[in-house]
Order: sequence, then structure tokens, then C-alpha cells
Amino acid sequence: RDHPAVIKRRFTSVLVVSSLSPLCVLLWRELTGIQPGTSLLTLMGFRLEGIFPAALLPLLLTMILFLGPLMQLSMDCPCDLTDGLKVVLAPRSWARCLTDMRWLRNQVIAPLTEELVFRACMLPMLAPCTGLGPAVFTCPLFFGVAHFHHIFEQLRFRQSSVGSIFLSAAFQFSY
Repeated sequence: RDHPAVIKRRFTSVLVVSSLSPLCVLLWRELTGIQPGTSLLTLMGFRLEGIFPAALLPLLLTMILFLGPLMQLSMDCPCDLTDGLKVVLAPRSWARCLTDMRWLRNQVIAPLTEELVFRACMLPMLAPCTGLGPAVFTCPLFFGVAHFHHIFEQLRFRQSSVGSIFLSAAFQFSY
């Protein structure tokens, strides 16, 4: 899973699927006649109206959610906070991250493609069928099911006990 060749193959497959997903939404819109005349980007949630609060508020919420673990890390770290910030903000540290395939997969490619497929493409298709409320709660369930392959991977390579693997998967799925 973490071998660079495997990561590159997965990048390619994700690029293909992510490129096909908007086309599926477009085809679905044409076949069902739901929301005719709406542009594909608008249907997928890409619009300039309200872009700043839509981008800023989730970012602030994410920052607040990570304050707890960051504070814990700073208390557990033998170096002081300013030294830690210097390391994290150093250009060399970012250059190292941008050349690390695992970092790119986990921090850039996966979040972008998952948001595209599970929110921008799936939500407009589910909302007219189920209503907005159920669609908002159904998309994360599909997202969780899409990650069940991690269970099989862990079982195949015996990375932990069966009970521990299923407990971890149940926790992640419920989250």
C-alpha cells in the first residue's frame, strides 16, 4: 500500500474515477431531467456566491478541532513550541513533504478526490431522490463503505487481531 509504485497506480486510478464522476453527474442530469438548465459546476456545488464563508468556516472548524491534539503534542514534546513551529514552517520541511508520495496521498490527493466524488458528485444525485437531509447523512455511509477494503487489507496481512481490526473499523465507520 505504501510502495511508491502502488501509490502512483492508485493516483492514476483515482484521477480516472475523479474525471469520470462529474461526467456521471452530467449524464444523470440529462437522463433524469432533474434541475434542467443548471450548469454542471453549480449542480456539483461549485459557485462563487458565498465562497468565502464556505471556505473559511470549515477551515476554522478544522483548526479548532486540531487544537486539542496540537496542544497535547506541544505538552508532550521535549522542545518548546517556538522550536516546533520553526521546524513545521521551514521551507525545507514542506519541500520534503511535497516529494513524499505517502504525504501527497494522505494530505492532498485523497481529501480532494474524496470530496469531489462523495460530496460534489454523489450529493446532487442523492438529494432529489431522498431529500437533502437523508442525502447528507447517506453520503458519509457510502464513504465509510468505500473504505472497507482496509479491513480486508489488514486481515490479509495479519496486521492485528481480527477483533481489533473489526473494532477499529466499526469505530472509524461510526465516526
